[in-house]
Amino acid sequence: MEKFEFCAPCLFGIEGILGDEMRRLGAENVRPENGRVLFSGGLEMMARANICSRYAERIQLVMGRFYARSFEELFQGVKSLAWERFISQQDAFPVKGWSLNSQLHSIPDCQAIVKKAVVERLKQAYGIHWFDECDGKCQIQFTIMKDEVTVLLDTSGVGLHKRGYRAVAGGAPIKETLAAAIVDVTRARRAKLVCDPCCGSGTLLIEAALAAKGIAPGVRRTFSAMYWDSIPPEIWREERQAARERQRDVEFFARGGDIDESVLSLVGENAAKAGVGDFITAQKADLRDFVPEGDTGVVLCNPPYGERLLDVKAAEELYKVMGKVFVPKPGWSYAIISPHENFESLFGRPADKRRKLYNGMLKCQLYMYYK
Repeated sequence: MEKFEFCAPCLFGIEGILGDEMRRLGAENVRPENGRVLFSGGLEMMARANICSRYAERIQLVMGRFYARSFEELFQGVKSLAWERFISQQDAFPVKGWSLNSQLHSIPDCQAIVKKAVVERLKQAYGIHWFDECDGKCQIQFTIMKDEVTVLLDTSGVGLHKRGYRAVAGGAPIKETLAAAIVDVTRARRAKLVCDPCCGSGTLLIEAALAAKGIAPGVRRTFSAMYWDSIPPEIWREERQAARERQRDVEFFARGGDIDESVLSLVGENAAKAGVGDFITAQKADLRDFVPEGDTGVVLCNPPYGERLLDVKAAEELYKVMGKVFVPKPGWSYAIISPHENFESLFGRPADKRRKLYNGMLKCQLYMYYK
């Protein structure tokens, strides 16, 4: 089986979680790095990672690596790669990228050179002089770090955090990949009951349900590499079927609450689109009235952070309320993500465990209470 190297970019702080996931999926030579995980495998592994990864932002095929300190070295390095292996005569192949601490620092110039080099390679490979670029899209990405160039092809298309169930979201929604990471860190996927008393459009609840039921987050969506002539369609069909066969019939229920009625209707709509509508309910409820009912449960919360002064004060009052209603109870645990440096003081007690996570570029802490 032909092997390739792949790159899975991810949010900072979850590289280890993503690396473990890739190993479980069968990837080889898994190497977590800052903001990404590198791994190897066949085209089957590429399809599987796109369909099944809960934490990757996208899956990129590493076409090659080389050093370039001049435009000529960049041109020759890109031209030497076998672009015809994946890009057909009619495919569009736009180029984007970035450069850091390198001799080549003009991004527009680098884009133009990379594009020209690929065109010249394909002209020779196909014996043509013009590309219509009217069919499938092969997004080319380059990165230049300390003069080392990495050139990649994106296989995902729309980012993998867009599962397809959240066409409309409430204000300041949490990213699906971050929500999935919180579910992993708190082991909420093993719980029978998960609650979010500030649920918004329900992302944390839905990701918890998907993980508990073993439903692959990408099993219902499409990917750009599905339309590449170089990849047999049966690879995608077989990997999608295998993902469905790994679904689990386990006892699970999720309950959400929010004071904003306008977002509560989205919870049911989004959950139904994700295939977990039967396991999630949400109703209008004030956080102050929350009670941990039952023998066991996991509470997950992404409360409003507040950006303006008055919003910050409101968020701080919310943290104080949480400290009062999230009472220690055997069998129950609580996890709240927040960027506020004084969260524990406002909450009223130190966390039993903390984990640094990034919500986009915003550094946060996941405060966990289970004693």
